[in-house]
Amino acid sequence: MAREQVAVAGEEAAAAEGGGLLLEIVSSPLNLTLLSLCLFLLYRILRGEQPAAQAGEAEPPPLPKMKRRDFTLEQLRLYDGVRDPRILMAINGKVFDVTRARKFYGPEGPYGIFAGRDASRGLATFCLEKEALRDDYDDLSDLNATQQETLRDWESQFTFKYHHVGNLLKEGEEPTVYSDEEEKDAKDGKKD
Repeated sequence: MAREQVAVAGEEAAAAEGGGLLLEIVSSPLNLTLLSLCLFLLYRILRGEQPAAQAGEAEPPPLPKMKRRDFTLEQLRLYDGVRDPRILMAINGKVFDVTRARKFYGPEGPYGIFAGRDASRGLATFCLEKEALRDDYDDLSDLNATQQETLRDWESQFTFKYHHVGNLLKEGEEPTVYSDEEEKDAKDGKKD
């Protein structure tokens, strides 16, 4: 019987303590402020970041898919997100349409320096500075094995994530003429 009384008394004390914790939180202005801050931050995390649309500024409609073609460095530079709304980047000789990732590769993005350029050297060396960009064709022959592997990883990620629109031409190289059949085969190959 004494054990039962001790157990009941322990349960009552625990219940009173639980109520005491709630009372402690509600009774202190500092605790109420901290609780409100925690709830607000939890709300922001769960809700996600949703930028407010500014008055009169609507999201531009998505651009149509670009037909496959090859580019010289001069032609590629036009697609920097400023002169043309489309953003293209070359990686390891392949040109990708990265327009849908404008916040990363657009003029104001962290990788905006690579828009309309051959980004191979910069991505291989993890350099986001102007010196990683070349004005003429870069054969990348001076990259070490680790840098070449890093470049292949970037190329693989871009191939998976973005539309491959063509190849980067060396000076004097003739562009490939892509047929609609090749375009269809490329789409089917990506689905597999």
